[in-house]
Amino acid sequence: MHLPFPVLTTQEAAAVIKHGQTVGFSAFTPAGSAKAIPRAIAERAKTEHAAGRPYQIRVLTGASTGESLDGALALANAISFRAPWQNDKTLRALINARQVPYLDMHLSGVQQAIRYGLLGPVHWAVIEACDVTAGGGIVLTASVGASNTFVNRAEKVLIELNRRHPPTMLGLHDLFEPQDPPNRREIHVYTVSDRIGSPILVVPAEKIAGIVETDLADEFCPLASGDSKTAAIGCHVAEFLTAEMRAGRIPKRFLPLQSGIGATANAVFKALGEAPEIPPFEMYSEILQDAVIDLIQAGRCTFASATALTVTPEILDHISGNMPFFRRHLILRPQEISNNPEIIRRLGIISINTALEVDLFGNVNSTHLMGTQLMNGIGGSGDFTRNAYISIFTCPSVEKNGKISTIVPLVTHVDHSEHSVQVVVTEWGVADLRGKDERERAQLIINNCAHPDYRDELQSYIDTGKERHSLESLTNAFAMHRQFLKTGDMRGTQWN
Repeated sequence: MHLPFPVLTTQEAAAVIKHGQTVGFSAFTPAGSAKAIPRAIAERAKTEHAAGRPYQIRVLTGASTGESLDGALALANAISFRAPWQNDKTLRALINARQVPYLDMHLSGVQQAIRYGLLGPVHWAVIEACDVTAGGGIVLTASVGASNTFVNRAEKVLIELNRRHPPTMLGLHDLFEPQDPPNRREIHVYTVSDRIGSPILVVPAEKIAGIVETDLADEFCPLASGDSKTAAIGCHVAEFLTAEMRAGRIPKRFLPLQSGIGATANAVFKALGEAPEIPPFEMYSEILQDAVIDLIQAGRCTFASATALTVTPEILDHISGNMPFFRRHLILRPQEISNNPEIIRRLGIISINTALEVDLFGNVNSTHLMGTQLMNGIGGSGDFTRNAYISIFTCPSVEKNGKISTIVPLVTHVDHSEHSVQVVVTEWGVADLRGKDERERAQLIINNCAHPDYRDELQSYIDTGKERHSLESLTNAFAMHRQFLKTGDMRGTQWN
């Protein structure tokens, strides 16, 4: 096949990217991630370092990536700055050791920040595609993320043409970039399936420096399998939403759902798919997992909008091989559209995300272990939580074989405040915090969500604050965390 632009080796592509430059890579999770060129950049960094020369780049993506991007670059000490989200263990260790500066961002705001220059100039965009036209039209693969903004703002573009993904993916994407204030107008997405943009990403031909041909599957990290706790959480969510329908607070035709990623999310979708009173529903989310694809094929999910297909390679191959069907049921958008507050509020999204810990006020920590060690980042959970019609957070009530309670007096890091979090669900039950004052919320969370091993301790904590307007105690707020750091077990905490 004749290609309309210079064909480069991975080494030739890596050679044009200079030390200190900013590179915007296509990726939103490993889906659609550039894979060959980042590995070549990592090898170049190793060579330069061995020769005593500095070589690092500033790395921007839509969200997390895979081992070929964050993993390879981190192992090669090739990253001088990272934004806006990551989940690679090597990079995480470097960030926590303060060896790589890291900016954790709400994902809906990334593209606007790039356009305003808040993350510096973008020297290169490295984009995975399944097809390229002679005029510079790029057909993306399994994600959009921030790829359209990277391409529009970058000085030069490199394309990984991945033969693993067929050109028939054309039509799966809906690429739209809003104007910035004060010229921004409403975004014309009024239903989950509305299309407002272009199926291809058009790049001025003179910006394309070359094409690297690949045949690489998306990297996929197997998710933890579900258990009795995640199954119970899924059932509680389904029962709560069914009760909301009966009460008339959710219409009979239901409302679009958003969910994070993981075993709990899969358990929730399994329960929703099996709930007899919940009708076929739609998804308006940032990522879609295998469970959603299964529901689409079963007719339980009628349409799904996202920015990435975070599915197993086998499921992605199945989607690619059945594009006429899936184009009728799927759409991939830029992350500032998939996570857009205006659209989330207009459509009445029900958001379901995961917490690391929840406090008795309803604040949620979703990013930092013991308040100091970064896990991944806030991602898009804040975009949905702050604007959803109903915002739900799920988590098991305990971790580390019961040595850690995820229900605590005060979270050690606040990602989602009590003003945004409406419903908390653990394997023990549901705490509906809407319309409740501080003391009512605390009592609901203890009674319905805390593990029985910790209920007396938590009750003692709020009892110490009976005479105060606020339950918060500066002396005791982190006593359970201090107990764990001292003894390895939160149980047996004593209050002052």
